[in-house]
Amino acid sequence: MPEYTLAAVVSVGLVVALELAWLRTGMFRRPAYWITAVIVFGFQIPVDGWLTKLSAPIVLYAESHASGIRMPWDIPVEDFAFGFSLMTLTLLLWDRLGSRERGQGHDQSGGRERDRASTAQQPPASGGRAPARER
Repeated sequence: MPEYTLAAVVSVGLVVALELAWLRTGMFRRPAYWITAVIVFGFQIPVDGWLTKLSAPIVLYAESHASGIRMPWDIPVEDFAFGFSLMTLTLLLWDRLGSRERGQGHDQSGGRERDRASTAQQPPASGGRAPARER
C-alpha cells in the first residue's frame, strides 16, 4: 500500500479508536457532528479540487505514494481521510477538554455565572454602612 494511502487509513483508524476506546464523548452519535462534517467537506471539495486539479495543479502528489483514486475534481481520496481525521480529532479534543473544564467548576459562559454568584455574596464596599448623604 502506498505511503500516503497507508498514513490516511491509519489516521482514520487511530482517531476512531481513540474515540471509541478512550475518549467516549459520543460524538459519532450527534447530528451536529455529521452536519459539521458535511459543512467541512462542502468547503474542502472546491478548495482541494482547485488545488489538486490535474489540468493545472498547485499541489502535486507523487503518484507512487498515493492510491491514484481521485474524485471529485481530481481530489486524491486520501485528502478526505486526512480531512476527516483532522476535523474529528479537533472536535473530540475540544469536547473532551471542555467537559473537563466544566467538571472543575467552569461553565460554558466562561465562568461568568460563578463570578456573579461570588460577587453577589460579598458585602458592599462601604462595609455595610448606609451611603453618606450628599451635602
